[in-house]
Amino acid sequence: MEKFSQFRDRGSGVSPFLPVTTLSSQLARLGHAICFCIRLPLLLFYAGVYFLFLQYIPLPVVIRKLLLWIFLAIPAVWWVDVQLDGVRRGLLSQQPRTRVPHPGSVIAASFSSPLDALYLAAVFNPIFVASHPRSRKVRRISLLKAVCYALSADFQLADSIESQPGGSRGLTDLRALLSRYPNRIIVVFPESGTTNGRGVLPLSPCLLTTPAENAIFPISLRYTPPDVTTPVPGFRAWIRFLWNLLGRPTHCVRVRIAEPIYNTSRATNGGDWVNVPPPRAQQQQQQEGDGGPGNREEQALLDNVAEALARLGRAHRVNLTLRDKKAFVNVWVKR
Repeated sequence: MEKFSQFRDRGSGVSPFLPVTTLSSQLARLGHAICFCIRLPLLLFYAGVYFLFLQYIPLPVVIRKLLLWIFLAIPAVWWVDVQLDGVRRGLLSQQPRTRVPHPGSVIAASFSSPLDALYLAAVFNPIFVASHPRSRKVRRISLLKAVCYALSADFQLADSIESQPGGSRGLTDLRALLSRYPNRIIVVFPESGTTNGRGVLPLSPCLLTTPAENAIFPISLRYTPPDVTTPVPGFRAWIRFLWNLLGRPTHCVRVRIAEPIYNTSRATNGGDWVNVPPPRAQQQQQQEGDGGPGNREEQALLDNVAEALARLGRAHRVNLTLRDKKAFVNVWVKR
């Protein structure tokens, strides 16, 4: 992998775009193939029924969540380890409602797999939005698009949010969505692209449009085995993802929820602010777009969310952007 050394973060040595592979014996591969052949028709049939019919029926939220858990049960994604940051095990039920994501809050989730959107939908029944690393605007997307977003180069590697599928139509911000849907949770993937879970990319400034009274909950999702992560988009990645997902006997999801973070920057809340030189990656984003953080307080908010995601996911913050990922993908497909 010497040819991909240029896509390693210089500070930590982490390469967040390399696909994760796991070794297995010939006997394990035989069992892998049997599980894959049994589960693939079931998954395709259920996905067709749900996304073509069931999602358009006005079902109660509990029934909708149950249907999504059935979706996760087909590939045996049922071992879930949930923990609140700073809360001891066994005390989750004693925590106040404001300690977990609730209606009117924003979830800033890590982004490494199509399973991220499915799990969050099954637990929180949220509204999903697509972000861009150089814009404060977001685009509301459906659950199906959120799942496909993890493997879509059109979304992740677009030069601007206007060049994503849909153009400039449907662009909004988190403040407007929270005002329109006060009884829903908003899920945003602030890294704007998938990684292998070992690094946290610079975050999108779309989080800066969150009102001061609405909480932002960083949530980290990690998987065991980790080969269901999809850092490289494309059709081949879909085949590899389904093979790893459906061939394993079971999958475990490790969910960590940080303490709520509030946007207290004066610029966002109508006050004055002072420009300061941002870090190199954020400064580069501002030069390439117009939505980057404009002051120290706004930069501190993005840093706090990124630090929480890195700490919960046992990952490193990296100085690589989606432009680096676009260059990596071009090299990867030609290898």
